[in-house]
Amino acid sequence: MPGKRPRNATAIPRAKRERKAITLDVKLEVLRRFEVGEKLSQVAKALGLAVSTVATIRDNKEKIKASSQIATPLRASRLTRHRSAVMETMERLLRVWLEDQSQRNVPLSVTVIQEKAKSLFDDLQRERGERSQTAKFSASKGWFVRFKERHCLPHFKMSSAAPGKEDVYPEILKSIIQEGEYTPQHVFNVDETGLYWKRMPERTFISVEEKAEPGFKSSKDRLMLLLGGNAAGDFKLKPLLVYHSENPKALEGYSKPNLPVIWRSNKKAWATRSIFHEWFTYFFCPAIEKYCAQNNLTNKALLILDNAPCHPVNLSDLSDNVRVEYLHDNTADSIQPMGQGVASTFKAHYLRRTFEHILEATDGDDTAEIREFWRKYSIMDAVDNIAIAWEELRPATMNSVWKKIWPECVQFQSVSQTDNIAQLQQNIVTLAKSVALGEVGEADVDQLLQSHEEGLSNEELVQLEQEPAGEEEEGEEAAPALRQLTTRELSAAFSHFEAGLQVLTSNSPDDAWNLKVSRAINDAISCYRDLYSEKEWRSKQLS
Repeated sequence: MPGKRPRNATAIPRAKRERKAITLDVKLEVLRRFEVGEKLSQVAKALGLAVSTVATIRDNKEKIKASSQIATPLRASRLTRHRSAVMETMERLLRVWLEDQSQRNVPLSVTVIQEKAKSLFDDLQRERGERSQTAKFSASKGWFVRFKERHCLPHFKMSSAAPGKEDVYPEILKSIIQEGEYTPQHVFNVDETGLYWKRMPERTFISVEEKAEPGFKSSKDRLMLLLGGNAAGDFKLKPLLVYHSENPKALEGYSKPNLPVIWRSNKKAWATRSIFHEWFTYFFCPAIEKYCAQNNLTNKALLILDNAPCHPVNLSDLSDNVRVEYLHDNTADSIQPMGQGVASTFKAHYLRRTFEHILEATDGDDTAEIREFWRKYSIMDAVDNIAIAWEELRPATMNSVWKKIWPECVQFQSVSQTDNIAQLQQNIVTLAKSVALGEVGEADVDQLLQSHEEGLSNEELVQLEQEPAGEEEEGEEAAPALRQLTTRELSAAFSHFEAGLQVLTSNSPDDAWNLKVSRAINDAISCYRDLYSEKEWRSKQLS
């Protein structure tokens, strides 16, 4: 058989894999991370070690500490120096913030990261009453380098000021479209956007009272939406909604498949690769097939995405009928269609619909009645209003946003008058005056609409840090099913995964394969790791 190696061919000896020595420094760093409350998987990921290796170091804690005691005084003093609790907390929160920025594909710079770190440190120090300490933190470049090494930071998008390159991608796209013979009905774009579904303009009495309430958590009102449609503007996809809770009380009695959105959950309300993979396979591809059949079109599509971390790179391999192309990092923000007004217009429609909802449910003048309505305003009300707001976007708007990336397909040179942001803001102000909420001007409305795109504030990062894994909101029904697994069973399963990965990495002919497979498997089983962490936490609480 051609290509098959003869039996007598001389085997090329494989270089023996060197055993990685774990230094005393690393072992002490592992123990230090356990002492400040980090989980087993977190420590392993941060230091680039196998989970089983980290577990062994943890189990031999006393022996390792005894070994450090007999080290030379100079070495011992260097190894056992501890960083403050404020510094540890700040770096954990900063990592969450970086992940949030990366999820939203926001370009960053070292200066921006340093400023955020300094801001977080100052706020934490002030909150904990440690402002009088002599230790200062300047977020120097040296600290930043060590921070990246300590936390093994993944690649994140750095801001670039390269001029003129935004004109290159439209030509690339044009050749792809001609090659595949795609029409505007076949070409799609989707993008993630954040939404604070229960937020009012700052000067309304509702907003003032909410912030004054003890235990108020703005992070609880945050969700993620995936919005998109085709270049023709005649087909908007059903929104994907990612919420921090899988089974909130407000959804009791509702069938999730019948909701006007695709409901998924993640503790931080982020889209993940597994969620996007599922959306592409079970929702996007079938929706395209149905749309093409209804419109007598060839069953095919071109999906254009940015390079956000939650977008898997192998999507084109999952369908024979859908081709996926990725925007260049330095052009995505300036030319991606859904970022040219679709998301902002949708949010303006959502806010207007929220005010209309208040007027429909109250007489508009009784503040007590309005306050009670807002107290009961639930995520299910938000889902209904999201669906109405999304439906209100006109085909002219959905088509006109393609003018930067594919000008030949644009039939409408501007958004529909009903989707004009300035007009929508005026409508919202008029509605606000009909409701006894307080003084609301166009500047207040604009500030609220802009706030949806802001990254997590320091306060919200602290709130996320304080929430244990699996925390449920008030009245939430606990999801049954997978909660029957024990920590022993989960631990055994993780060990099998680690053993399997070890076999592959030890014998793989390509390091790139190792990285790709390792990331895919770890991402796929992340829900089970979250479950393990939750069970460990609950066990500690009970004991």
